[in-house]
Amino acid sequence: MTDPVSTKPYLIRAIHEWCIDNGFTPYMAVTVDAHTQVPKEFVKSGEIVLNVSPLATNALHLGNELIEFQARFGGEALDVSVPVARVSGIFASENGQGMAFEISATPEGLVTDANSGPAKPEIVPASELPPEESGEKSKKPTKNRKNHLTRVK
Repeated sequence: MTDPVSTKPYLIRAIHEWCIDNGFTPYMAVTVDAHTQVPKEFVKSGEIVLNVSPLATNALHLGNELIEFQARFGGEALDVSVPVARVSGIFASENGQGMAFEISATPEGLVTDANSGPAKPEIVPASELPPEESGEKSKKPTKNRKNHLTRVK
């Protein structure tokens, strides 16, 4: 019997579809490594945030192992390929609602515990998060949109 496919690609597709259905612009945060094909000049601190809306991409494929599409960067059309294991979050740019994921150092992208095997996703209700992480507006502005995401472990 083979191991089941991770829930991560399904959650990414669900948040992407939710954004599109509600007229939001889906953005994907990616932790870049040697297997990530993105324009390196747009990578900051080992991360890149990509607009994955239908208007910004061509031939978008949200697969179980890879996310692939074509997009324009600085006016030049480029192919983008991101392993699902390197996606650290997907969110709506208009309100920051979405989901964050842990990135592991293992080749398969699995977070493992020596005693229990692969980690299971843990979804924390927004009501249990501090206001800046639950998507509620705080009095001070924030530049880092990741603070608005629910972390999945």
